[in-house]
Amino acid sequence: MDVSSSIGEIKGIGAKTEQLFHKLGVYTVGDILLHYPRDYEKLPPLQTVGELLGGETAEGMTAAVAARVERVPLVRSTGRMQVTTLTLWEQDQSLSLVWFRMPYLKSTLKVGEYFVFLGKLSKKGNRLSMDQPQILSPEKYQDMQNCLWPCYALTQGLSKNMVSKTVKQALEQLDLSRDYLPEDIRQRLYLAETNFALENIHFPESQEALAAARRRLVFDEFFQFILAAQLQKQQMEQVKNEFVFGPMEGSWADMVIEKLPYALTGAQRRVLKEVRENMRDEIIMQRLIQGDVGSGKTILAFLAMLDCAQNGYQSALMAPTEVLARQHYETFTHLCEAYGLKVHVILLTGSMTQREKRRAYDRIQLYSSAMVIGTHALIQERTVFDNLALVITDEQHRFGVKQRETLYLKGAQPHILVMSATPIPRTLGIILYGDLDISVIDEVPARRLPIKNCVVSPAYRPKAYQFIQKEVEKGHQAYVICPLVEESEGLEAENVVDYAKKLRQELPGLTIACLHGKMKGALKNQIMEEYAAGQIQVLVSTTVIEVGVNVPNATVMMIEDAQRFGLAQLHQLRGRVGRGEAQSYCIMLNTSDGQRAKKRLEILNKSNDGFFIASEDLKLRGPGDFFGIRQSGLLEFQLGDIYQDSDLLKLASEEAKKLLAEDPELSDERNQSIREQVLRYLDDCAETVNL
Repeated sequence: MDVSSSIGEIKGIGAKTEQLFHKLGVYTVGDILLHYPRDYEKLPPLQTVGELLGGETAEGMTAAVAARVERVPLVRSTGRMQVTTLTLWEQDQSLSLVWFRMPYLKSTLKVGEYFVFLGKLSKKGNRLSMDQPQILSPEKYQDMQNCLWPCYALTQGLSKNMVSKTVKQALEQLDLSRDYLPEDIRQRLYLAETNFALENIHFPESQEALAAARRRLVFDEFFQFILAAQLQKQQMEQVKNEFVFGPMEGSWADMVIEKLPYALTGAQRRVLKEVRENMRDEIIMQRLIQGDVGSGKTILAFLAMLDCAQNGYQSALMAPTEVLARQHYETFTHLCEAYGLKVHVILLTGSMTQREKRRAYDRIQLYSSAMVIGTHALIQERTVFDNLALVITDEQHRFGVKQRETLYLKGAQPHILVMSATPIPRTLGIILYGDLDISVIDEVPARRLPIKNCVVSPAYRPKAYQFIQKEVEKGHQAYVICPLVEESEGLEAENVVDYAKKLRQELPGLTIACLHGKMKGALKNQIMEEYAAGQIQVLVSTTVIEVGVNVPNATVMMIEDAQRFGLAQLHQLRGRVGRGEAQSYCIMLNTSDGQRAKKRLEILNKSNDGFFIASEDLKLRGPGDFFGIRQSGLLEFQLGDIYQDSDLLKLASEEAKKLLAEDPELSDERNQSIREQVLRYLDDCAETVNL
């Protein structure tokens, strides 16, 4: 068995369980090792039945009860299933324990012996019960209390114990002794070995061991990402520009700029000039446009693509979601019609029918100056471009380096333009986008009203609902963001599924829908399109809408458990509103009593400037602050957070530079394992498009 073996080869994983793991994106034995815990917990203190029932208890709370078995457990059959029950007593108080399909417990739980029962509490009528609790000896439980226990992202039908058991078997059966990093580098950088890191990220011996494990794995993520980007840059650097563009003056782009119902900002004009001059340079363009939410990147993409069309070339724009791709398609089609431009705009997405796709393929080959807009479907083998001069990727952090190269190779070495609304401080941007020149749009169009912000406690929630009701009555729409999809073991945070049900009771008469990343693509697209069309008034969602459709009619963004998100991500979420002419509002609910959370959110409360917020986020999120819930990071690193782990990011960058300066192609024998690891990383990127 090796890392590429199917997850089904692990003992105890049948066909049904294998399908459940697939829902989590776990297909191989290597995947399960990279399915890192999202949190860690310590076991609850041991209590007697009297102590438990005499204190504060809540449904869903995990408890550990030590008790003596007084009676033989009762086994009864209900249909095809056998149910075992045991009641624990202390004076006049009782706790009912229930197990399903475990009749053998009747002989295991012997009268007179002491056990510890660990499980979640639930209410059945007026009585508390515990379903399917673990059974442990008091001595075993005492040993376990000193450990940190992993909490994994789960799916219905897959338990925490099953995931833990599968990870343990993978760790035991794989040979992890070979480390791709040479020992001298590990020692110099104080990095743990891979086998130690993987074992302790899942089952940490202590907080210190967890910190060392995480440090190594985060370094690996950054180091491999930077090396991959730099190796790609070496391959594409100094490529001669074979495209012939006419003079910039008097172009279609200039005509559109003059006729637009608004004036471009100075920053937009400067960046557009840089892009158009680049496309006329001797070498091909590789440029990133960084612009805050609402700074007007889309019109610049259109004007750059229009420049290609006028000069007889095709251009392609790859968006991270189908909804966004369709929106760009409709916007560009409208602009071409409004200004009398005879340019063909072609849409290509994964959800299109085979007939629609065939027609799109034919049109791409037929029209040599078309604007082609789509999702990852653009990089599939069947897509053949006729005359591709410019490739634009929107929200680049959603794509790996490999996807960018694949789309690049669709043309005869076209110009590369990357657009991102993710505000990253320049010091980190240079590291993360080291293979690109960077242009920054540092102005927001004056026509947009600043969003009004407030940070409030949960006590304000009823007023927030009333406010949403009033905005909907005015004909507007609202978003409500929750950090979780569904109820999660050991974690108290609002979740999308339950919240939507609750909100329908609080706001009867309103059309409320639910959206999250676990839904199938077609359903997500349908919900977003209905919301964009005004058929849904309130959308309860996870951060899947962070990069989503443009809904100018949405005026309220309410974010539950706001302290759980990074400031830059909160700013991205806030950018979903404030896109129309009406005044917009962002309500952030802080469910923490901590001063640090309050201080962080106050920055967002006082400023709408994404780059200022990002730089403040960098100052406030220091290294080592990772026990508890991982804040959603940028660039889709599994563990690494560019703000919290900025020191490690800089260390990985320095080490990558040093290595490539000594061995530019990683061809030396001592660097062979590093080269192999980076190539594997690139292959993994090619298979992972985040939609």
